[in-house]
Amino acid sequence: MFLIVIWELGYRIFGWGWKFPSPLQTLQAFYDGFAEGHLLGSITASMRRLLVSFAISIVLGTGLGFLFARYRYFDETFGFLVVALQTVPSIAWLPFAIIWFGLNDTSVIFITTIGATWTMSMASRTGIMQISKIHIRAAQMMGTINGFKLFYQVLVPAAFPHLITGVRVAWAFAWRALTAGELIGRGLGLGQTLQDSRDIGDTATILCVVIIIAVIGTISDYFCFKRLEDGIMVRFGLQAAKK
Repeated sequence: MFLIVIWELGYRIFGWGWKFPSPLQTLQAFYDGFAEGHLLGSITASMRRLLVSFAISIVLGTGLGFLFARYRYFDETFGFLVVALQTVPSIAWLPFAIIWFGLNDTSVIFITTIGATWTMSMASRTGIMQISKIHIRAAQMMGTINGFKLFYQVLVPAAFPHLITGVRVAWAFAWRALTAGELIGRGLGLGQTLQDSRDIGDTATILCVVIIIAVIGTISDYFCFKRLEDGIMVRFGLQAAKK
């Protein structure tokens, strides 16, 4: 409350009107945006793209991590390339996305998927490589064969502590990449709303979108991924249960 008062006073005393909206203007922008359905439509469109991209990145990243962990040659060649690609911001692939797919949802999904896949692949690689070879041999002796059956019955469950951490980080990277990718997209979306608001100088709506992104990211991380991570850590004996 104190910060809101300071914010309002700064707006009125120092004349921030052309640079930054007041609390009342921001609340009005929230009300108008949801009343007209524009903000809700943007959130729905962004979440749809995010969930599709996130699902693809989890599948691709986990599969790549398995290949890196199980095949040394693949790890020393393509694995090294993935480490290098992980340092490249996903938005750097934007020109390629536009050339390949055009200004549409496919480009945004591509950018978002790229933003999360490399992180997920490194996390799954680490988790699978730290599985004891004794456990793998024991599973094989008990009838679990090599290949896909070994992957989903033994390796993935054993690597869960690292995988869920990778999922949590991948979600954050995907969320950032999504907003950046939507800046060039068409139709509804939080990133596109930011772009449209910037074009007309609507700072109140810009701040609304920023707040929405922060709130959704915080809620999803704390109430979904953090709780899931804590539960898995407790189940595997890596963390004491909270009283």
